[in-house]
Amino acid sequence: MFAPLLEKMHFPEVKVGHEKEMARLFHGRGFNYPEYQHFNIDWLSPVVLIMLYKEESDQWLANLSESLLAELNSRGFTVESIQVQFRCRDLAPTFVLYGEEITDFAADENGLSYKINLGKNQNYGIFLDMKNGRTWLKENSEGKRILNLFSYTCAFSVAAIAGGAEQVVNLDMSKAALAVGRDNHRLNDHDLDKVKYLGHDLFKSWGKVKRLGAYDIIVADPPSLQKGSVNIKRDYPKIMRRLPELLNEGGQALLCLNSPDLDFQFITDSLAEHCPEAKVVDIIKPPNEFANIEPDKGLKCVLVALKSE
Repeated sequence: MFAPLLEKMHFPEVKVGHEKEMARLFHGRGFNYPEYQHFNIDWLSPVVLIMLYKEESDQWLANLSESLLAELNSRGFTVESIQVQFRCRDLAPTFVLYGEEITDFAADENGLSYKINLGKNQNYGIFLDMKNGRTWLKENSEGKRILNLFSYTCAFSVAAIAGGAEQVVNLDMSKAALAVGRDNHRLNDHDLDKVKYLGHDLFKSWGKVKRLGAYDIIVADPPSLQKGSVNIKRDYPKIMRRLPELLNEGGQALLCLNSPDLDFQFITDSLAEHCPEAKVVDIIKPPNEFANIEPDKGLKCVLVALKSE
C-alpha cells in the first residue's frame, strides 16, 4: 500500500556514532506529491513522528506505521516508538501507534544535542528545515557576538557557541522556551557565561537589546503570526530598520521567513525601503528533503550584509 511512498522518502545513512541524527523522512507539505500532501514524517531517534494535517482512518495509520517500521528496521534504524500528531485537530494531540510513549529525550543534529518534547506542544523543540542556517552560523561564528531574535529553544545559539562565538544574546517572549534553551546548552557542555537570555517582547525592548551590542551577526526567525505580539508583515520592516544601529560595521543578518503568504520579494522590497544599507549576499536554502513545489511558499532564509561606507 505504501511502497510508492517509501520510494519517495529521504532515509539518512545510519553511521556509527551518529545513530541519533534527526531528519525529515518525508515532507508532504512541500506539495510535490498530491496524494501524500497531508502529512510529514520526522525521524527523532528513537522516535518516528507522523504529523497529520487531514484525518485518516485508524487502519490507514496502522498500515503506515507497519510499513515505516519494517523499512526503517531493514535500514538499520532502532525504532522504539512511532507516534502520530494530529495537526488537523484542536491542540494537536499526539498518540502512540507502536512501542513506548516516549515524550522527553534528546536527539542530535550535526554532532549537537537538542531536547525533544512530544505530546505537550504543537512544536517539539527544533525546526529541522533550518538545519542549513544553523550549519552556516556554526561555520561563521568564531569570535563573533551574536543576537538571536525569536530564539525559541536557542537552537541557533547552540550552533553559534559550538562554532566559537564570543557571546550570544537570545531573546524570546517565552521564558519556558528560553529555559529549554539553557538545557540545550547544558546538554552540549557549553560555557553558560557566554550566553544571555532576555524573556522580553522585542518591540518593547530595543534599548536593552542595543545596550548588549553591537553585534557581528543577527539571526531573526520570527513566527509568522503570534497573537498579541507579532504580525510578520507589519513587524519585519521594524526589525530591518534597526539593523544598522545594532550591527557592527560589516555585520551580517540572517533573515528567516516561513510564512506561505509572503515571498522572497517581500524581503527584498522591505529591505530596499527600510534598510537600504543592507545588501543580499546569499540565500541559504533548506535541506533538499524540504523541497517545495513553490519555493516562495516554503522557508526563505536570506543572508544580508551592511554595505561598507
